[in-house]
Amino acid sequence: MTAVMIDFDGYELTAEDRELLQHPAVGGVIYFTRNFHDQEQLQELVRQTRAAARNPLVLAVDHEGGRVQRFRQGFSAIPPMASLLERATTLAQAQQAAQELAWLMAAEVLAMDIDLSFAPVLDVRGISEVIGDRAFAEQADAIIPVARSFIKGMHQAGMKATGKHFPGHGSVAADSHIAIPIDERPWDEIVAVDLPPFIELATCLDAIMPAHVIYPDVCEHPAGFSQRWLKEILRAQLHFTGVIFSDDLAMAGATVAGSMADRAHAALDAGCDMVLACNDRAGAIAVIEAVAGRISEKGRQSARCYELLAKPASLSMQTLQNHPRWHQAQQLLKQFS
Repeated sequence: MTAVMIDFDGYELTAEDRELLQHPAVGGVIYFTRNFHDQEQLQELVRQTRAAARNPLVLAVDHEGGRVQRFRQGFSAIPPMASLLERATTLAQAQQAAQELAWLMAAEVLAMDIDLSFAPVLDVRGISEVIGDRAFAEQADAIIPVARSFIKGMHQAGMKATGKHFPGHGSVAADSHIAIPIDERPWDEIVAVDLPPFIELATCLDAIMPAHVIYPDVCEHPAGFSQRWLKEILRAQLHFTGVIFSDDLAMAGATVAGSMADRAHAALDAGCDMVLACNDRAGAIAVIEAVAGRISEKGRQSARCYELLAKPASLSMQTLQNHPRWHQAQQLLKQFS
């Protein structure tokens, strides 16, 4: 079981990065804006990352569009998801835009030999400012058809889709990056307002990322550390069979689970297949060392993660930018940006 996704500080691998990539517990890398200077540099960093690794790696990035798009220069500027329904005159137009812009986003990321963009956001647009216009809409019934089209576009490009942040981060004000959000609403309200996109799209999604939010009416632990949320609700009730990624264990919302090592064990015990340990190198090392004793565990966890690597050969960026569909998507960008 390769259970940990790590990050890097700069444009090139350091000796320490290379050493960590040789650890049997490391199965993924997530890239940030600090890792991107230009396309040529990024492609070389990706090449070096894969070459230095002991295990096959799942390479990922948060490249949703709008405020959360890590690569800018030379990449299409994907609009925030809220703009799709706001600027479309019909639902069908919003769905077409979602499908084509998802294809565009995914195809450009895949051109860098990066496997995943952690998208789409399935949260409702509520009181959460950190979610805000990253969400498709304020109501679940509006989110579902547009998100379904977005997932279809990602799949057409050859990228697996990751829904986040289960069971919903949009209805709580606190930002889990810097605080410990507690959503005091009753279970019935969460089911009615936030869960429907995850319920309806569970069979379309390849991966899900739970929120670092506590829903005390359901469980005392944040969703990403909760067997109730992940094993009983997501797996058993929603019949989700894909990969469960933790959100970043270094976020403030995760601190209730203890040290970085404690958080990793709690997330894996709750049902996560891979944990993200980012923006805290000492913490990432502690996580890797903590889960080292679990790497002999075999079975479905590792198999699920490796399925994310099963993608067709991607087009180079130059070839992609000569593709008719790429040019059609650029026209849509002008309408929705």
